Amino acid sequence: MTVSVDMGTDTSGAPVTMDLEELLATRLLVQGNSGSGKSHLLRRLLERSAGQVQQVVIDPEGDFVTLSDRYGHVVIEGADYAEREIARIAARLREHRASVVLSLEGLEAEGQMRCAAGFLNALFDAPREHWYPALVVVDEAQLFAPTTGGEVAEEVRRASLSAMTNLMCRGRKRGLAGVIATQRLAKLAKNVAAEASNFLMGRTFLDIDMARAADLLGMERRQADVIRDLARGTFLALGPAVSRRPITVRIGAVETQARSGSPKLVPLPSADAVDVQALLDMTPEAAPTLPLAFDPRPRRVPEQELIADIAAPASPAVPAPTLPERSDAEVEGVYADVLRAIVEDDEAGGRPAAVLFQDFQVRCRMAGIARPALDLPAFSRRLSCARAGIFDPHADEWAGALALAQGLPDDMLGAFLLVAKAARDGDPCPSDEAIAATYGTSSIGRVRRLIGYIESRDLFVTRTDMAGKRSITIPHLGWTTAAAEAAA
Repeated sequence: MTVSVDMGTDTSGAPVTMDLEELLATRLLVQGNSGSGKSHLLRRLLERSAGQVQQVVIDPEGDFVTLSDRYGHVVIEGADYAEREIARIAARLREHRASVVLSLEGLEAEGQMRCAAGFLNALFDAPREHWYPALVVVDEAQLFAPTTGGEVAEEVRRASLSAMTNLMCRGRKRGLAGVIATQRLAKLAKNVAAEASNFLMGRTFLDIDMARAADLLGMERRQADVIRDLARGTFLALGPAVSRRPITVRIGAVETQARSGSPKLVPLPSADAVDVQALLDMTPEAAPTLPLAFDPRPRRVPEQELIADIAAPASPAVPAPTLPERSDAEVEGVYADVLRAIVEDDEAGGRPAAVLFQDFQVRCRMAGIARPALDLPAFSRRLSCARAGIFDPHADEWAGALALAQGLPDDMLGAFLLVAKAARDGDPCPSDEAIAATYGTSSIGRVRRLIGYIESRDLFVTRTDMAGKRSITIPHLGWTTAAAEAAA
């Protein structure tokens, strides 16, 4: 299917269209100084292609959120979510092919780079069955793919640059078509800019940017001065999706507007010179009352009035909804279900207990328990039990094993109980890899030192038969595992 997007007119008034299918295969680079009309161009492209292809907009200034009212884009405020949540949202949007505007307005530069990197990586890492065509528009791309580190951490710069490189270099096979816009070509990483085959070059004044723009357009250096003379909203276009030869395009009108526009002159507030002098006197008693066109600053509350307000009885607060009383058995059931969900999460294996404790508290609140009775040390021991497959450590059958483990460090409890559970049931001895998972490590050497330490406390007796299979006995309980290979 061929879809032509009307971008505007050329110098003769003939319409200039962009082949959307070709654009998805060849990507687009837009360049121009501030005020040249880059955002207007991107908005025209997004409006005219809305409904034809999924659109993803990385918006550092929040200018494109107005697309949601007319075209139904989902608006995500990046400052409101954690990195994991951003990645999950991106994966879900990729699956359901919903158009989205990721607004990064509330973040500093480093936070914007981190959020955009996580979002783009999640789009890139989507499963193959979700590789639908998507137009990925990145405004102010030099922020996310800079040539130098600037004031952000090197780790953040590399992550953001890697995500942008994947988008432009490898995104096509995954259906991701990068459309990047930048004020300064010289500040944009060359390996990101070089992957675009379509170019729309707007007004720019610096020689280094004009030279790079002329090279990309196939113009001679002495012809580069024409880029400086372009009017606002006018671009030189070249590429298989728009024209095989450089043409001048006047971008057409748009139906939505950005929340922020170009500065406009407005009348100054009228006041006599004497009144202005009085306004500069910061003494509260001397502050004049002027017919200003804007809202006056907040009134300074006198000290006695402020004290009286504090002393006045507070208005009755709205009572918080009361949660139903739960029995101890019901609370233990909630704990078991929450711990089982945490343990079954593949991403939870390498996280420290302090991080998982926050997840535990949130899940308990969602289940109707406002304040879990467990503190962090108690949660750490319950987590160790859960990783060993024991979700009800208060059961009588585990009283002896838990009593024996009292002298072990908390991080060894899970490994001890994993072996104890297999020994009680007569199951094969857990492998080194299984013990490592409960111990929170990937080092087999650490697992063997762990087993040796527990054995030195007379809690384990390890036996290896002639076939090289290992079995472990817990002598105080009389439990023994079946022999099994130590390596999984």
